[in-house]
Amino acid sequence: MSAETAAIPQARTSVFAEVPAWFWMACGVYALLLIVGDRLLADSDTYWQIAVGRWILDHHALPSVDIYSFTKAGEPWVSSSWLAQVLFAKAYDLAGWTGPAALAAACGAATFALLTAILSRALPAVYASLIALAALVLTCGHLLARPHVLVLPIMLVWANGLMVASERREAPSFWLLPLIALWANLHGGFLFGLVLAGAFALDAMWNAAPAQRLPLALRWAAFGIGALAACYVTPYGWGSILASLKILNLGELLHLIAEWMPANFSQVDGFELSILGLIGAALYCGVKLPLPRIALVLGLLHMALSHVRNLELFALLLPLAALTPVATQFGLRAANAVRLKAVPAAMLIAALCVSTSFIAARQTISPPPIHSPAAAVDALKAYNARRVLHDLQFGGYLIWRQVPVFVDGRAELYGEKFEMDYYRALQLKDVDGFLDLLKTHDIDAVMLDPTTPASRFLDHIGGWQRLYADERVVVHVRAAR
Repeated sequence: MSAETAAIPQARTSVFAEVPAWFWMACGVYALLLIVGDRLLADSDTYWQIAVGRWILDHHALPSVDIYSFTKAGEPWVSSSWLAQVLFAKAYDLAGWTGPAALAAACGAATFALLTAILSRALPAVYASLIALAALVLTCGHLLARPHVLVLPIMLVWANGLMVASERREAPSFWLLPLIALWANLHGGFLFGLVLAGAFALDAMWNAAPAQRLPLALRWAAFGIGALAACYVTPYGWGSILASLKILNLGELLHLIAEWMPANFSQVDGFELSILGLIGAALYCGVKLPLPRIALVLGLLHMALSHVRNLELFALLLPLAALTPVATQFGLRAANAVRLKAVPAAMLIAALCVSTSFIAARQTISPPPIHSPAAAVDALKAYNARRVLHDLQFGGYLIWRQVPVFVDGRAELYGEKFEMDYYRALQLKDVDGFLDLLKTHDIDAVMLDPTTPASRFLDHIGGWQRLYADERVVVHVRAAR
């Protein structure tokens, strides 16, 4: 080529081409979740979670007894998710229902951005992004405006810190301990963080040389004691730990609560397809994991099969457990890191903030009507009903409307026997128990789903009449006051 040949100018690179994959993931997930914001509020527990947070803010204190039901009024109860409830209440005060939805969406976006960033340290960005998207698909059904969503990014940072320490054959940094203290104030699932510490401690022992195992074990033990002590740093002290343990000891009741039910493969779903796909890929490719990682993967799978609420733990932590062994075995390498530029980041964040403000101003996000029987509660209040027997799904909204409830989502307060008797009564598995329940608790109104057997039963017994009915709820009151 001669010197006179003109140089061909290079094409200009878009400013957004230098945005790392994890940031695109954060923006995309946040926008997607906000677009379907109503789905983030599709849980009646969101009502009472915000109500508790507002009570804490109004009284500058934390509840120590039940103040919402007439069946357990005054009995000891601690709000182990008090900090999350305060955050949701403040978000609601700032932006209406868009506030809790945006807070949940932001934590969901942070979770999958973190997962993408962690995986990108050992995998090409495309692979990391695809795995994160698959995890999003598996967990989207449980991404709700509830406390557990706020701790998902904390759990990922905690697990990653433990994993990195075990692979470096060293103890975790004590700077991780404030994370589990924060976790303990946000949600009762912090006990799982202690389980993870034990799992990665075993992994560290496996990775270490025999001469290093004893001193390493002592350092991990010191970290574990520190983590347990950090869980005590809540307004309730050990009460938060005891409250979390009570939830795990609800026995037969856990099989009736939707999120605690075992996985059901009677119909093909994403979870079943993911398990079959992972097994097939492992068999075809000959994936090999160290024994401690195999135990961790099997433990996560067991938890997801036992309770559907644990599906997000499986989806988010399985990639971390398999990351280093799989990347090493197949010679996968991360691409050159892309540094986040200030200008495109600011532009994208500004666009998301403007979109959120627009949605808040339009008030386009609200809980679905199935959990918000406003007209039925208006009828109850006009009737001046004082003791209402209702389906569990209406408990949160009744608390929101300041109506004393028979039962709500705080299963650890009511206990296994109370809720099992309640379930059998409403399902007419114990008709005498239902009639006795009406008499014992001096019930003067009943608000049930039309499909609940007890609702149809009241149509055929004396002393009760319909006060209100629609496609979602039927209200009966005593015929004579």
